[in-house]
Parts: sequence; C-alpha cells; structure tokens
Amino acid sequence: MSELWNIWWVWLAAALALAILETLIPGYVFLGIAVGAALMALIVALPLSIGPSALIAIFAVLSLAAWLILRRAFRARNDQSRIIHDDINQ
Repeated sequence: MSELWNIWWVWLAAALALAILETLIPGYVFLGIAVGAALMALIVALPLSIGPSALIAIFAVLSLAAWLILRRAFRARNDQSRIIHDDINQ
C-alpha cells in the first residue's frame, strides 16, 4: 500500500477525482485539495526519495495553502453583509 504514495499518476488521478467532485458539490473545498494533489503529482514525479509520512505532510501543507489562496481569489468582491447601527424599535 505504501508504494501507491510514490506513483505520480495516482496523485494525478486523485486530483482529477477531487476536481470532478468539486463540480458536483461546489463550495471551493475540494478544489484546494485537488490542487494540492496535482502539485504532489509533480513532486512525486521528481527523482526524490520521500517517505509516505513526509508525502502526506507535504500534501497537507500544499492543500491548505492552495485552499487559502483559492478562498481569497474566489471570495465576493463586495461584501454583502450589512452592519446595522440603529435598532428599529427605538
């Protein structure tokens, strides 16, 4: 099972599956994880020997960073929240 962590196309297939899941369940949650998995496919394709625990840690950091960047990129330009200063009953 630990051999699957070192195969680049497994990471790419996971990225594709998460991207498809994002289209079915929108919310920009799975898209950051998909970007992290796609970046992991690039890292695993390099001739480096990284253990499975380090790969999972790198994947978690990349996914979090991608999610934060995408959250900032896809947020609403003008915040739709209203701040009410006066009570209507006064």
